[in-house]
Amino acid sequence: MAPSVESFRWDELELDRVTEMVSRKVLRSPEHVVTQVYLKRGALVPRHTHPVEQLLYVLQGALRVRVHGTDRVVRTGEVLAVPAGAPHQSEALDDAFVLTVI
Repeated sequence: MAPSVESFRWDELELDRVTEMVSRKVLRSPEHVVTQVYLKRGALVPRHTHPVEQLLYVLQGALRVRVHGTDRVVRTGEVLAVPAGAPHQSEALDDAFVLTVI
């Protein structure tokens, strides 16, 4: 029997207001987490890690991402791959819309 195929609509997912500066919509599957993140300019995402690689795709705006103590600026249309287990944090340099995959 073939595995089931599911589809989802972002506009039907609940918007989670994490802080005054950060909101997100999260889609979870057994193997992945895909998140739309909305960050206001100046928003900070504190230092953290993930057990697997994380992809950050900046759809709009710009982020300064510190990975292993090195800053990288990621702008509209760019994707940053953060290695599994790497400590990282982000700061929104502009209002930003980001898609993350872990």
